[in-house]
Amino acid sequence: MQSVFDARRLRVGQPFTLDRMADGHVRTFEYEIDGDRRVRAEADTAHGFAASIETIRKDVAIEAVQGRISRDTPSLTQALDAAGERIDLALPMADIFSGELDFSSELQPGDAFRLVIERQSRNGAFAGYGSILAAEFVASGRVLRAYRYAAEGNKPAYFDEQGRSLKRFFLKSPLKFEPTVTSRFVSSRQHPILGYARAHNGVDYRAPSGAPVASVAPGIVTVAGWTGGGGRTVRIRHHNGYESEYLHLSAIHVRTGARVSQGDVLGRVGATGLATAPHLHYGLRRNGSYVNPVLEHRNMPPGESIPAAELPAYSLERVRLFALFQPSALRAAN
Repeated sequence: MQSVFDARRLRVGQPFTLDRMADGHVRTFEYEIDGDRRVRAEADTAHGFAASIETIRKDVAIEAVQGRISRDTPSLTQALDAAGERIDLALPMADIFSGELDFSSELQPGDAFRLVIERQSRNGAFAGYGSILAAEFVASGRVLRAYRYAAEGNKPAYFDEQGRSLKRFFLKSPLKFEPTVTSRFVSSRQHPILGYARAHNGVDYRAPSGAPVASVAPGIVTVAGWTGGGGRTVRIRHHNGYESEYLHLSAIHVRTGARVSQGDVLGRVGATGLATAPHLHYGLRRNGSYVNPVLEHRNMPPGESIPAAELPAYSLERVRLFALFQPSALRAAN
């Protein structure tokens, strides 16, 4: 197998199949690398064995999912759990609307969502989620919709009803979802450790230690190390004079000078430096001066539109996907 798979990556708990002939010689060996791939080694009289990586075949059904934020289910994961779904669906859903909605602070009882998803199965058992094909989130009366579409020559992405990309220059938050804002951007506040008032040039998110921290936009790492009161810190230089910073990390996963993409994990939430509990301090500077990151993210312009020549095709696909929210259309699609 060594030509296609490092045997040191074999893991406890992963299933394998060993097929031997009556004389004990191995005919085939299969090992599941993960839920999507397996390595297969098959006896070959000319070369001993031939090995390859195969994609595991799955059955895919298109289904609709809906849920509601309430006092009993105040978070996205809780609302999905109440709808009979898994947390695996929360992260891609939060990613779709990451430029439009801050799942850490903007969810309110009464908010609701609908999804059209690909549900995968193997031998009749659930085997994970495929793509989210369409999504709708009603937040405080504001209706957000997203449709998956691949413009010519591009990978599939999500667009609104006018064909504008939902991917913004900044993510709404460097944390996926569900952190609580414990301290906002203010010109003066009492420091919890130092005991005197000074400016708080960022936003503090309470989050569990070890939670992944993502870059809000593509850029170059200018700092990846210890910065005194900030503890383990990462700073990223972005286009248009912006620089973001992430403080009090428990671990750093990037190096100074590295290029990062939007959403890349920079490190993990911690309580290093002057911190009383695990949290993330997120700061944003524009042309060297600190600005309120919440307001700055909110004021970012919409993403690029689908090329005008492709809008008729996109419109047809959008109508088709929107119809799949209805059970009758789903039965026809399957």
